[in-house]
Amino acid sequence: MTEEAETHGPHPDPAVSVVGPDEGERIVLGTTRMRILEDGSHTGHRLAIAESILAPHTQGPPQHRHAQHDEGFYILAGTVRFTVGEEEHDAAAGTLVMVAPGVPHTFANLTDRPAVMLSTFTPDLYVQYFRDLQEVLAGGRPLTPEANVEAMSRYATEPAAGRA
Repeated sequence: MTEEAETHGPHPDPAVSVVGPDEGERIVLGTTRMRILEDGSHTGHRLAIAESILAPHTQGPPQHRHAQHDEGFYILAGTVRFTVGEEEHDAAAGTLVMVAPGVPHTFANLTDRPAVMLSTFTPDLYVQYFRDLQEVLAGGRPLTPEANVEAMSRYATEPAAGRA
């Protein structure tokens, strides 16, 4: 392997993106830590990918539906409870959950152990939502359900009826 190939810095080929284990944009939302691995800038905005670590007993967002993007969740560690409409699914490590546009969903880690999941957003529309939530917290404002819903609305997302 050449010395150039062993480096972990930016690659001169714009068609290749490599994000190392200690790299990526970090976003902290309460008890959830995210690492944006791809924000869409290397995929023509067709795909974004994030790793999320949910602390034990972490509630997710209010049940919601996306109008313009698919969302995928691959569980790497722990168990995540997905609520899709009225159905609940406990997704253990190795499980993939795909949510199509228009499908009401939310997730939570109800266990005593951290859970880790890899999320995909196709297209990348929703990554900015997480940045917006982090700005709310950084500005010293509480992350109220109203603030969450307002941020969602900017990205073709709305609370599921009766679930806000």
